[in-house]
Amino acid sequence: MLELAKTDTTFLYRQVIDLVNENIDSGALRPGDRLPSLRKMSRHAGVSIPTVRQAYVELERQRRVESRPQSGFYVRHVPANDIVRATPSFEGDPAPLACRTLMERVYTGINNPELVPLGIANPTMAKPAAKALHRAMKRVMARSEDRSIGYAATLGEPALRRQIAYHYLDTTGAKVDPEHIGITNGGQEALLLALKAVASQGDVIAVETPTYHGLLELIDSLGMLAIEIETCPEEGVTISELERTLQTHEVKACMFSTTLSNPLGVTMPEHERRRLVALLERYDTVLIEDDVYGDLRFDGERPVPAQFLGDSKRIITCGSFSKTAAPGYRIGWVVTDTWIGKIEQLKRAFSCTSGLLQQLTLADFLATGDYNRHIKALRPVLKQNAERMAALVGEHFPADTRTSKPVGGAVLWLELPGNVDAEALFDEAIEAGISITPGHIFSPCSCYTNFLRLSYGHPWTERTEEAMRWLGQRVFELAA
Repeated sequence: MLELAKTDTTFLYRQVIDLVNENIDSGALRPGDRLPSLRKMSRHAGVSIPTVRQAYVELERQRRVESRPQSGFYVRHVPANDIVRATPSFEGDPAPLACRTLMERVYTGINNPELVPLGIANPTMAKPAAKALHRAMKRVMARSEDRSIGYAATLGEPALRRQIAYHYLDTTGAKVDPEHIGITNGGQEALLLALKAVASQGDVIAVETPTYHGLLELIDSLGMLAIEIETCPEEGVTISELERTLQTHEVKACMFSTTLSNPLGVTMPEHERRRLVALLERYDTVLIEDDVYGDLRFDGERPVPAQFLGDSKRIITCGSFSKTAAPGYRIGWVVTDTWIGKIEQLKRAFSCTSGLLQQLTLADFLATGDYNRHIKALRPVLKQNAERMAALVGEHFPADTRTSKPVGGAVLWLELPGNVDAEALFDEAIEAGISITPGHIFSPCSCYTNFLRLSYGHPWTERTEEAMRWLGQRVFELAA
């Protein structure tokens, strides 16, 4: 029997969608079964007929159900993709980046506005906060027009540092001293400053595999070497493999995303994060945590960054508003007690300061509650887009294609049939007007040659669906 538990926090049509999906996943509703009529579901669930219709239409877009003229909605049979497999343990030595040229071509593609943007992870564009940010900036200009166009302090505007500290307290319960926060030019500079503060040329840096390609380019540009740690596609870094690496290599620092990773979209369970912190303490190794996606987990509580799960002084947390609010503002931050002085010195040397108007605007955006309201509205859109994209992969790609099962963020990681070269697919996709990200650049040794990262962090359009159909057909042809 279908039952709807109403809440005050979820749109009613989303509750109907979740209810139907739960019954499909549990087997209560099987392929070919007819869904309750609009009127019957409306009466049973205590919601309006338009609400039920909105839910059923969205389920049809997700390829979970299909409408049949004069008959109603039925559960659709769409093959589910197996989850991507964990990469086997790496026995190799730390390595420099092997795919810089391909990385440059990828960036050229993702920055072309004419292409269907499946290659760029830009989640906030799925539901932009432009209007609310514009209102915040107008308030700031009205209050402090002259000051807002001046320089900010090296470590950033105190009002924004306080708001970031309060946001951590509000969402994770962590008590952060605003004096231990430094504002940066986006998340990438936060990672740069953190890495420069703790490591030097020639040092070995441990990374997840696959990992965010920006980390690899940063490590390589600083003359450091990356070593890959086996990563579970459902639970993140494999602690036993990390310990084996720490025993055999002198690892200066780890750069992990334990709250929500890119490209797997996985959250490391809290008990594993605690094990990670204890292990790194034992080996006197620094953790630089890339937490730019932490606010974008679809369901449940916002994951707590590893730094706040104990009293470790050897962790630096890096965050950014680029993925959650305003990519063009280029405002990120670092949180550290131990290295805040060193980071201030490096910040002063590299870029002196970050834009004050953007900082004041974001401080207002957080203080008024607009940021939290934006995140609350953005998460279900991203979840919906993820479901749509996974359904299209199941429908249009070869049956042996495997996918990640993201619990948040904006990207889907695909394992294509073994004989498909993702770089060749990338070149053809660009010619067809589609940007994608080949798996090669998510590993320093380019080992993910038949993998692909696709972004659903953008407004969902018919062009998106056409691009997915084209990619699926081309993968079929390349796999033949």
